[in-house]
Amino acid sequence: MTRFRDTVQLALPFLWLGMVVAISLIEAPLKFRAPGVTLPLGLGIGRLVFRALNVAEVILLAGLTVAVLGTSIGTAPWAGIGVLWGVLLTQAAVLRPLLDRRAQLIIDGQRPPASPLHLWYVALELIKIVTLVLLGWSLAGRLLS
Repeated sequence: MTRFRDTVQLALPFLWLGMVVAISLIEAPLKFRAPGVTLPLGLGIGRLVFRALNVAEVILLAGLTVAVLGTSIGTAPWAGIGVLWGVLLTQAAVLRPLLDRRAQLIIDGQRPPASPLHLWYVALELIKIVTLVLLGWSLAGRLLS
């Protein structure tokens, strides 16, 4: 069980990091450059993709949290896990629903006023990426030493 737990602790942060980079940094901006993809279509796709990503992220973070319970990972990794829970819950429960409403207005042909919500979401994505790198590095250092 210890070997499996160690593998999960090592793999999940980097798996999650790859998903966030692939979707948030690559797929999201590129879809709007594809031929024939209008703003409403791109927003509709984005809503589905980010909803699915958030579900996967909750599963990965819950799995990681369970995998580190009862182990002595130290304070820094626990702080990273706490930051990730805070970021993810803020994105999934607060920002994404607000962004979904704005996207729906645009899809329906309206023009909502300017809003900083997307910038806040992006800032949290960057915090998530940095935290995942540091957490993964920390856990790898502990497990591989």
